[in-house]
Amino acid sequence: GGVAVSGLEMAQNSMRVQWTKKKLCSQLVKIMDNIHKQCVKYGEGKEQVNYIHGANIGGFVKVADAMIANGVF
Repeated sequence: GGVAVSGLEMAQNSMRVQWTKKKLCSQLVKIMDNIHKQCVKYGEGKEQVNYIHGANIGGFVKVADAMIANGVF
């Protein structure tokens, strides 16, 4: 969550606004929920979710999708 909070802080700074604690927490929950969903989607194991594999594959898919969307492939 620390990197996500840093990203939210940079967004606030670039817009020259200051979010309330409630809005910041809400944004962080959305980000962390999305990360969890990606880990579950791509890290399915026989008995439990493999969060390392899920995060790695989910991250790869996100970068690959962005590259395709930008015409790299």
